[in-house]
Amino acid sequence: MAITAALVKELRERTGAGMMDCKKALVETNADLEAAIDLMRASGAAKAAKKAGRVASEGLVNVTTSDDNRDAVILEVNSETDFVTKGSAFIDFVNELGALALKNKPASVEEFLTQTLDSGETVDQAREGIIAKIGENISVRRVQSINSGKGVLGAYKHGDRIAVLTVLTGSDEDLAKDIAMHIAASKPECVSEDELSADLLEREKAIFIEQAKESGKPDDIIEKMIVGRMKKFVNEVTLYGQSFVKDPDMTVGALVKSKSSEVESFVRYEVGEGIEKKEDNFVEEVMAQAQGS
Repeated sequence: MAITAALVKELRERTGAGMMDCKKALVETNADLEAAIDLMRASGAAKAAKKAGRVASEGLVNVTTSDDNRDAVILEVNSETDFVTKGSAFIDFVNELGALALKNKPASVEEFLTQTLDSGETVDQAREGIIAKIGENISVRRVQSINSGKGVLGAYKHGDRIAVLTVLTGSDEDLAKDIAMHIAASKPECVSEDELSADLLEREKAIFIEQAKESGKPDDIIEKMIVGRMKKFVNEVTLYGQSFVKDPDMTVGALVKSKSSEVESFVRYEVGEGIEKKEDNFVEEVMAQAQGS
């Protein structure tokens, strides 16, 4: 059977693969379209394994909430380049994962990867299919389910790179969302000073002591300087100590107290945070591609 342009076009539309890959598969299967699809799926899985070592530090975050706003899930899916995150295949994949995670409430990424989508594929199988289609390493990095319990859930997403879920006591949904928005902007380490580790506080204090000693000021002045700097540090890294973004004259702690509420917990995801990005070497990249062709 002849390999026509129409046949190549149909295979491209059904697999999302490149023209040359489609043509090669049709040649190897004697223009049998279904056999070519099976062959490309098999080779796609092999390509996915090869791409698994690549650093995926771009991507999207997703927040999905239940209709009654009692349950929510937050997740991050990574890609190698920002360009991929603009495509419908990747966006649809992330949204589908958000809906599945909300339904199944996985306790870990490992558990989530084994769960089944409506297509009948596991999350990991679908991930490999996206890798074959897009041509980049795709990683489901983290996922977390939240239940508001007797409190109220606040969800906020800033663009496609930052997402926050927070739980407050009481029932003020507007306050919960405002606090989530503040957390997205100000990136606190924890809710209050009580949650800061003693090691962190001691380390910061030691740094401030060395800096203060270099000033040459008397010991009593140095002691006051250290107390002031430690207080400033605690206020900068704790949610309750930060100035509220909508009203800088009021701290978040004072705000929630004025509303007879408390922040029970929060989760903040930012795309790529903590991932060490590899510096690209253009010459090495071209040589590697040439050797692999």
